[in-house]
Amino acid sequence: MTAASPAAVLAALASDARLRGYLRGGRIEAMPAKLSRRRELLAEVAQAFEPGVYYPEGRVNEILGALYADYAALRRYLVDEDFLDREGGEYWRIGGPVSA
Repeated sequence: MTAASPAAVLAALASDARLRGYLRGGRIEAMPAKLSRRRELLAEVAQAFEPGVYYPEGRVNEILGALYADYAALRRYLVDEDFLDREGGEYWRIGGPVSA
């Protein structure tokens, strides 16, 4: 399985009627307050990372910054919701349940 580009992630979000309302100007504008919606959005964002590949924090910030202005918050959401894990300045996709 390969990673999706930020553009592909945004296209997937735009095509989902439940998630497209969180986009503006071709980027994520706001995080859903509802946990189940936020997890759906994060599951799509996690597709930007290839399973089994370790990414330095700078690369993670670059990828997430293309999706959302507050890339640090987005990175924390991904870690907190078990879509990414981290250690020693590296991040990797670990999956996580899609539904809450």
